[in-house]
Amino acid sequence: MPYQAPVSDYQFIFDQVVPLAPVVANPCFSEATQDLTDAVLSECGKMCDTVMAPLQRPGDLHPAQLENGVVRTPPGFADGYAAIAESGWVGIAATPEHGGMGLPMALNTAMHDMMCGACISLNLCPLLSQGQIEALEHHANADLQALYLPKLISGEWTGTMNLTEPHAGSDVGALSSKAEPQADGSYKILGQKIFITWGEHDVAENICHLVLARLPGAKPGPKGISLFLVQNLSPMPMAVLERAMICAVSVLSISWAFTAVQPPLWNFQAQPVGWWAKNTTAWPVCSP
Repeated sequence: MPYQAPVSDYQFIFDQVVPLAPVVANPCFSEATQDLTDAVLSECGKMCDTVMAPLQRPGDLHPAQLENGVVRTPPGFADGYAAIAESGWVGIAATPEHGGMGLPMALNTAMHDMMCGACISLNLCPLLSQGQIEALEHHANADLQALYLPKLISGEWTGTMNLTEPHAGSDVGALSSKAEPQADGSYKILGQKIFITWGEHDVAENICHLVLARLPGAKPGPKGISLFLVQNLSPMPMAVLERAMICAVSVLSISWAFTAVQPPLWNFQAQPVGWWAKNTTAWPVCSP
């Protein structure tokens, strides 16, 4: 039976079960009227039914392949992602200041529920980008926000999380990747990350990675961790990160080995600083 997005269910939920009216009463979301909410749910449902759901089976039959160092996504995934990005769904809850719609997170959640039901493997790409957008909105400085947020919100660039390491598993505090300061103000990152969902692909021109690593003298455990922003293609000319893709794990999950970059986006013990990389960019997002 073909997938059918539960549009009417969400309309009922937002009207009778978890009313959106108190949220819309907040000036931040005053534009999220009943008509707009119904239109958003309806249009999202149409895209799920006609664009994303038909890609579910081809994704199973023709999974991502590593070809000459490039990850090729399943047939139709690039067009499917383009439809998501061009319709503005990546930025539905992002700040209008950088091109987002600024709609309530409740609508964003409903959208992702429908998209995941239609084709979860494809939807993980914009879902991870939204996580990165939210991190930058809350913790990055104005320069980083101006550079990255418009591209991520428009879907021209995509985002990932680089957390897990082979020896650490779900224990993020046990990570051992190191960020070593260099004479030019950059940082060299040494370590390996695994299970990076949508860590490499061919559906967008650039991929931005949030990478966890430790500065020299950092405390053990989670409070000694810093956050770096690395991208495949640097928006500005600077050196020093070499990325080596170790293996393709699944359709959307890969493993990276890092050597060389620049300061963290966020850490518990230092002020925000930025870092760059060869064909990549690494900037610190914030300091705890």
